[in-house]
Amino acid sequence: MLRIWGRADSSNVQAVMWGVGELGLDYERLDIGNRFGGNDTPEFIALNPNRTVPVLQDDDGLVIWESAAILRHLARKYGVPPFWPETLAEKARVDQWAEWAKVNIAGGFTVPVFWRVVRTAPSKQDPAAIAAALKYLGRFLDIAEQQLARHDYLAGEEFTLADIMIGHVLYRYFDIGIERPDRQHLAHYYRRLTERPAFREHVMVSYEALRVSD
Repeated sequence: MLRIWGRADSSNVQAVMWGVGELGLDYERLDIGNRFGGNDTPEFIALNPNRTVPVLQDDDGLVIWESAAILRHLARKYGVPPFWPETLAEKARVDQWAEWAKVNIAGGFTVPVFWRVVRTAPSKQDPAAIAAALKYLGRFLDIAEQQLARHDYLAGEEFTLADIMIGHVLYRYFDIGIERPDRQHLAHYYRRLTERPAFREHVMVSYEALRVSD
């Protein structure tokens, strides 16, 4: 059984948990970090010197941190096509889009936008900074929109690891109070993701505990 350290409303933990759910793996998840604390104990630091979540311990005792590394490990060990393809060329294509989504979509949204809108008190928010972050993020969402106009999923016609890397932030992107240009293919893609049971269970999770008020 997998053991996963990390709270349910951490977006990086949600990405890992969604992957675990799609792969149908048995797990135990432990609430660590933020209001739960526990990530500054000697025991946790021995697992991850960065003191961040998620951390995964595989059933063979292997410990891995960093959500993208965890998901790639799970895909390589437990994944089957199409989630994790067979050929090197197909794997490279999925990995390319997964890395792109992690860096540009998740990286461009979580701290630059979500933290400024939800995890910052309204009186301290900087509308200009939020607008600039959304403009920057929009460049990459436009690329996703173009890709999804041609394909059902980010890396092609089937659901893969790449969709977890982009999709785990879309619930918050479409839910928080921000300006969103009309990207019909992205919106349709998101609606299809919400039909997946593992997405609904692990990603469509309340983030109200993270909201900061004046």
